[in-house]
Amino acid sequence: MGAAGGRAGFYVGLGLALASSAFIGGSFILKKKGLLRLCRRGRARAGQGGHAYLQEWLWWAGLLCMGVGEAANFAAYAFAPATLVTPLGALSVLVSAVLSSTFLNEQLNVHGKIGCLLSILGSTVMVIHAPQEEEVSSLESMAEKLKDPGFIVFAVCVLVSSLLLIFVAGPRYGQSNVLVYVLVCSAIGSLSVSCVKGLGIALKELFSGKPVLKEPLGWVLLVCLVICISVQINYLNKALDIFNTSVVTPIYYVLFTTAVMMCSAILFKEWQHMVLDNIIGTISGFLTIVSGIFLLHAFRDMPFAPDLLPLFLQPGRTDAHASWRSADRHQSCQHQPLLPSEDKGSQSTEEEEEEEEGESV
Repeated sequence: MGAAGGRAGFYVGLGLALASSAFIGGSFILKKKGLLRLCRRGRARAGQGGHAYLQEWLWWAGLLCMGVGEAANFAAYAFAPATLVTPLGALSVLVSAVLSSTFLNEQLNVHGKIGCLLSILGSTVMVIHAPQEEEVSSLESMAEKLKDPGFIVFAVCVLVSSLLLIFVAGPRYGQSNVLVYVLVCSAIGSLSVSCVKGLGIALKELFSGKPVLKEPLGWVLLVCLVICISVQINYLNKALDIFNTSVVTPIYYVLFTTAVMMCSAILFKEWQHMVLDNIIGTISGFLTIVSGIFLLHAFRDMPFAPDLLPLFLQPGRTDAHASWRSADRHQSCQHQPLLPSEDKGSQSTEEEEEEEEGESV
């Protein structure tokens, strides 16, 4: 299934992806705590263009944690297909949501917990039905794929849309709409995954004794990767500083996964080798993830009280049911004497009318 070592490569890639999700999920919390400390001190916020977070050790701890996670993610892409590694990023959503409710006092209601569960289930389905990418075993074959017209069009669209989001939409809507900065991170992130995949192939060839250092493609991919990661870090900091962590993390995951799936499908032609049941499984898994993210985002501020549950699920359902029955019996007893009283009233009025007629005669 993977590019190295068959089943062994699969398990290595799986383990590295799981470790990556844990480290990346924790990095969001450390960065957010560092940004909050700067805010309490009255320093210039990252959302307003400030860079005071560079002097905060918690932020650097979060960056180091993210670096370890990204390194594990880098290695996972070298051993397993991108469509196996990327969906496992949903675990970082779960880690971030749990840690944010514990250390940042950000409430995670029932809807959020259900959303996390749906994200995990959807990721599992996507992993089971992951499409098989074409075998890319050398930088020469990677260079041929990078020259494909479809990938060139995709890369140009990503760069143009990112520039529009940064210079046009960012100044207007960046402070009020979470999608602006997260879309930049996701779009650029899809290109960084391609660079990571190419560098992973280069490292394999280097360890096998091939003169990879003389190949210009490896250095070009390295420079592009550094630029992409720098852009992602910058705009992810902006999004985290302005918006809630439990909102930024799942939305970033959905958009990033979508962009990576599109990039991998175009670059490695994965969908051409999939059967119908795997296509349906992949789409169903992704839609399940999107449903979970929707629950996390749309209902994050809605309190969940026991009164919202059906009557038979409420804690005092037995007492309520008994009181309802007693009230119903009491109400029926109250209605029983109404008919006789109404009859007596009508009879008395008839007798009074007869007496008046007799007196008039």
